[in-house]
Amino acid sequence: MKAIFLLLPIFFIAGCKPTRSIPVSATAKNNQQQFWNQLEKICGKSFAGEVIAAPANDTTFKNKSLVMHVRSCTDKTISIPFMVGDDHSRTWVFSREGDLLQLKHDHRHPDGTEDSITQYGGMTTNTGLSTLQVFPADQFTTQLLPAAANNVWWVEQVEGKYFTYNLRRVGTDRWFSVRFDLSKEMETPPAPW
Repeated sequence: MKAIFLLLPIFFIAGCKPTRSIPVSATAKNNQQQFWNQLEKICGKSFAGEVIAAPANDTTFKNKSLVMHVRSCTDKTISIPFMVGDDHSRTWVFSREGDLLQLKHDHRHPDGTEDSITQYGGMTTNTGLSTLQVFPADQFTTQLLPAAANNVWWVEQVEGKYFTYNLRRVGTDRWFSVRFDLSKEMETPPAPW
């Protein structure tokens, strides 16, 4: 029995060895670029969407037209206004931050001024997939909206088929998902402001 206690520190030290870093393949590094490229391909276009999942008591999105418009694309930023009926207050903003991608939610009043609850979102923590990127809530979001500290957003897109925006609040039953059919381009709605 005494021998086991003498060996425990050795097992502990051995278990604390730094893990070997795994080289990231060129394909994995390219996943975010491919994801970005797919967004750029639909720049200037608009698509209708439908809610796939929403809280049971949802009144914000139920029975309303849903439209995404990939409005502007630069090397660093892609802005996608998300219109819900006559409400044009929401814009998804994707940006490049070093080797990562960021998703922010830009909320504005009808005159274009920022809402008090705006610019929340998250940053990718890995290269993701060329068709799917995941954005856990960042520290700014946690401070702005404490209940959203465990939010995870993910966006899935398949070229020419669909674009899906998803939100899951981990540890709760809150899940929202809206899918846009990329095979059916529609007339671009008026600018939000």
